[in-house]
Amino acid sequence: MDLKTASALRRLRLVSAPEAVSFLLLIVCSVLKRTTDFNAVPAMGMIHGVLFVIYVIFWLDAWNRTKWNVKTGALYFVLSVLPTGGFFAERMLRREAEAYVLAARARKEGVVNA
Repeated sequence: MDLKTASALRRLRLVSAPEAVSFLLLIVCSVLKRTTDFNAVPAMGMIHGVLFVIYVIFWLDAWNRTKWNVKTGALYFVLSVLPTGGFFAERMLRREAEAYVLAARARKEGVVNA
């Protein structure tokens, strides 16, 4: 894996958890808006919207660089629209990046001819 591909995966991984947290907070703010006088939906909605757009941009970049198949690319997108999906995406991306690093080390040491 080249440096740009590793960076794309890292960016996507780093934005996935905050995007999931903002989604959960937006849901909490929506419930509070309807049950109390507290209304933080406009501010939280904007924060979540910005994080979601950043996630989608980073997702497209990672998909382009890693050459994921349609199933894998769609999975990471679907995880972005589920309330806790970003946490699962972060964990999966971390494992994928670790696998790339291990494979690169094995190739460098001549253990594998891949």
